[in-house]
Amino acid sequence: MNASTPRSRRDIVKAAIFATSAFSCAGLSVFGADAPKELLGPVSTSTPGKDPLKGLKVGVASYSFRKLPLEQTIAGIRRVGLQYVSIKDFHLPMKSTADERKKVAQQFKDAGITPISCGVITTGNDEPSVRQAFEYARDIGVPTIVGNPHPDSLAIVDKFVKQFDIRYAIHNHGPESPHFKSPSDVWPAVEKFDPRIGLCIDVGHTARAGTDPAGAIRKYKDRLYDVHFKDIAALDAKNAGIAEVEVGRGVLDIKGMLAALLEIKYAGHVGFEHEKTAENPLPGLAESVGYTKGVLACVGG
Repeated sequence: MNASTPRSRRDIVKAAIFATSAFSCAGLSVFGADAPKELLGPVSTSTPGKDPLKGLKVGVASYSFRKLPLEQTIAGIRRVGLQYVSIKDFHLPMKSTADERKKVAQQFKDAGITPISCGVITTGNDEPSVRQAFEYARDIGVPTIVGNPHPDSLAIVDKFVKQFDIRYAIHNHGPESPHFKSPSDVWPAVEKFDPRIGLCIDVGHTARAGTDPAGAIRKYKDRLYDVHFKDIAALDAKNAGIAEVEVGRGVLDIKGMLAALLEIKYAGHVGFEHEKTAENPLPGLAESVGYTKGVLACVGG
């Protein structure tokens, strides 16, 4: 069997080990893309007396549904049983009005999904574009902007963080980024500013940039305001879209990252960002959610 075989020996062994540990830890059955249809309908995220997510605010970055309309995005998040969303402009354009923003936010809320952040929003080195991002977040009613700012604009960001009292989490974009490749690039840029300016750690980009995501979670915990959660096929992948795979199928230390989030008592958003299949993200997202719940059953108290 070689690397081109659809289901490699390593995948089979990994699946067997995981299935054994999941059953022994919590009696869980984790299904992937071939899950019975009834398990992909609206589900409850909790069992009386138990929280499979261990108190983490786990949701979805709506970028995962970037090629699907708002209604299908809301339905998809409901179908995987998650209750938080980070809204991307595919589902709510930046040029929308305040009333349009409030309407979309209410659509999520009516479905039992709480908008918890927005982005990634790219802004320039000018007040109008930065202000627009803060007004957008204010109108949606989220506490955090996930941003990709011009590196020279942080004084402007600092001004609006104070004015709007909304956190600004800089998203690291991996080795291709000219400025913020990893959390270790973000930290020295933000540490001298208002503490509401912090980090969104994208665990896949962080690993591809040569930084351990679990270590970064612990190191920058005081200003960690959002997390983009995923798995990647290879650390040396040159294209992030090709690198991303369903959680549990790749090379990242999923258990280690989840343990770090629990250890620091992380209170921000943990957003699944499933980039692999934009036209039909639900099967991969469902698999990722199921795997993560299984791992959490074996982590912490």
